[in-house]
Amino acid sequence: MDDLKQKKILIVDDEADLRTMVEGILRKEGFFRIHHAADCREALEVIRSVKPDVAILDVMLPDGDGFSLLSDIRRFSSMPVLFLSARGEDEDRLLGLGLGADDYVVKPFLPRELVLRLTGILRRVYAPPSVERLPVFRLGAVTVDLEGAVVRGPKGEQPLTAKEHALLCKLYENREKIVTSDALCQAVWGDDYFGYENSLMVHIRRIREKIEENPSKPRYLLTVRGLGYKLITKER
Repeated sequence: MDDLKQKKILIVDDEADLRTMVEGILRKEGFFRIHHAADCREALEVIRSVKPDVAILDVMLPDGDGFSLLSDIRRFSSMPVLFLSARGEDEDRLLGLGLGADDYVVKPFLPRELVLRLTGILRRVYAPPSVERLPVFRLGAVTVDLEGAVVRGPKGEQPLTAKEHALLCKLYENREKIVTSDALCQAVWGDDYFGYENSLMVHIRRIREKIEENPSKPRYLLTVRGLGYKLITKER
């Protein structure tokens, strides 16, 4: 856990008081490598120069929005991102997660919740790797490398986000079997997984876009209506 406290955190929000408050919350928990940005332009400059390990983004920014900022970030970085926004509509949450955010926290928020969500992301992304190597397996023309957290195939090499990786690990561990939606949510979001069903659907769709030839008619990652999902790795 001490290693995680060394990670560089970027806070992007146009409200200086909010940035100061979030920094204070994080410093009380032992984080100290904290950087600020007030808009999209400044955020991109900081990301390219400082290379933070995680970013906390507001959605509403003076020169754009957090969604377009995340799209710009994803062009050159796979760093984890947590949205912290007053826009709490389901459409905004799903859009942010669909663009590759790792989590979405709505203002006003409990300081402890923010710390737990952020720490959860850092653990998933930066925790020391297990001694046991993760598998590499083929799904038709695609190779899924869980050890390297990438998918290789006709679309090129596509990195897996932390949540996509966790979902695929759980599905592969139980391949050819039904894995309930509850079990998948718990594997990704921990015991406090209630309310993440829609988020799960977004991440499943993004995984299909990477592993399926036709994501609308999946062959490998199947929906079992009313129960959950099944990963098929054997040729049929």
